[in-house]
Amino acid sequence: MSDEWKEPVVDKSEQKSWKLLERAVLAGVQEQRRARRWGIFFKLLTFLYLFIALLLLSPALDLQKTAARGEVHTALVEVRGMIADEEAASADNIVTALRAAFEDSKTKGVVLRINSPGGSPVQSGYIYDEIRRLRDEHKDIKVYAVIADLGASGAYYIASAADEIYADKASLVGSIGVTAASFGFVDAMGKLGVERRVYTSGEHKAFLDPFQPQKPEETEFWRGVLKTTHQQFIESVKKGRGDRLKVGEHPELFSGLVWSGEQALELGLVDKLGSASFVAREVIGAKDIVDYTVQESPFDRFSKKFGTAVAERLALWMGFQGPSLR
Repeated sequence: MSDEWKEPVVDKSEQKSWKLLERAVLAGVQEQRRARRWGIFFKLLTFLYLFIALLLLSPALDLQKTAARGEVHTALVEVRGMIADEEAASADNIVTALRAAFEDSKTKGVVLRINSPGGSPVQSGYIYDEIRRLRDEHKDIKVYAVIADLGASGAYYIASAADEIYADKASLVGSIGVTAASFGFVDAMGKLGVERRVYTSGEHKAFLDPFQPQKPEETEFWRGVLKTTHQQFIESVKKGRGDRLKVGEHPELFSGLVWSGEQALELGLVDKLGSASFVAREVIGAKDIVDYTVQESPFDRFSKKFGTAVAERLALWMGFQGPSLR
C-alpha cells in the first residue's frame, strides 16, 4: 500500500455547475449595479429638469425687466382673472404693484393691462380709489387702462379710474351692473321628505338660506342692497369718465350689457383702440416695458402651467376643442 497523497477527483459536471452558478451570481450583481446607476442618472435628470424649469419661471431671471429698470420705461401692471381676495388680481397685489410702479423714478407712464370678467365690488373699489390717489400724488405720471379680451363689471370699474382707456376692436367692454345668484331647493326637499331646521336670534338672519321659501319683504330688501351697490358703481364710473360717456343718448350704458371695443368707442366707454405695446410706444413714448405685477412663486407658476398642459393634452385626446378664430 503506497503512502503517496493523491489529489481528490472532482466530478467535471459538478465543476461546470459551480461555474454556471458563479456566472449567474456575477451577472446578477452587474445588473443590480447597472440598474442602480440608471436610477441615479434618472433622478439627477429629473432634479436638473425641475431646477431649470424653476429658474426659467423665476422673475429674478427676467433679463429684459432687469435691463429696462435702469432706463426710462413704461410700467406694466396686469389685472388678470377674477378680482377677489387671495386671487392673483386681489386688491393687495394690484395696489402693491401700482405703488412700486409710481415710486420708481424711471417710470414715465403706467399701463394697466386688463383681462378680467370682474369680481368683488369691494376689491375693485379699493383698486379704483388707489389709482385715483396715486394719480393725484404723481401728476406727471399718467395711467392708461388697456383692455384685452375682456374688461367687464369690476374690471371696468377699475379701468374707469385711469386717465384713458384703450381696447381692441373686438374686446368685450362694459357690464356695468351688479348680480347675486343662488339656487332654491324648497320643492326638492319637500319631494324628498327632508325638513329644514334653522335656529336664529334675528328675524331675518337666515334670509339668504336656499332651503327656505323666499319672503317678499326680504327679496325686496336684497334688491335694495344690490341697487345701492350698483349706484356706487355708476357714480364711480361717471366720476372717472366724466363727459366722455354718452349717457344722454344711451341710458342702457348702466344696464349690465357688454359691447365690443369698437362699439364701446362710440359710447365713450373707451377713448381709443390700441394694445399695451402701442400705448407704451406711441402714447407714453417709452417702448421699454417693465412688468411690476406681483408674481406668484416659481413653483406655483410651474404647477399651473404643468396642469394646464396636461388638461390641454387630455382635451385633444378626448376630441374636444373650444371655439377659436383661426
